[in-house]
Amino acid sequence: MFKIKNEGTIDRIIRVILALVFFEAAFYMLSGLWQVIFYVLGFISLITALTGFCAIYKIFGWSTNKKID
Repeated sequence: MFKIKNEGTIDRIIRVILALVFFEAAFYMLSGLWQVIFYVLGFISLITALTGFCAIYKIFGWSTNKKID
């Protein structure tokens, strides 16, 4: 999907763990607007981890990927 991956392996693993934490908190502990916000944050974290691309990293010119294709 994206030709340039700007996230390294450790960064992607952290994002998956963070997504799981967001989903767990939204499902078990929150309600209302906070629940929606945490689901959205979890979804964004999971998508960026799966694709290996972060738009915020692109905007600022950052990269945690040591293997630039």
